[in-house]
Amino acid sequence: MKAGWACLALLGLLALSACGKKGPPAPPGPPDQVTYPRIYPSR
Repeated sequence: MKAGWACLALLGLLALSACGKKGPPAPPGPPDQVTYPRIYPSR
């Protein structure tokens, strides 16, 4: 029974870790104040 709860907890944590910002990465701040306007690497 403990192994089942541990497995369920692990699956829950993995599901939550997949959450995040969608779309390509972008530099923070207003576009006119970005020093390096190049695209950030996605890795």
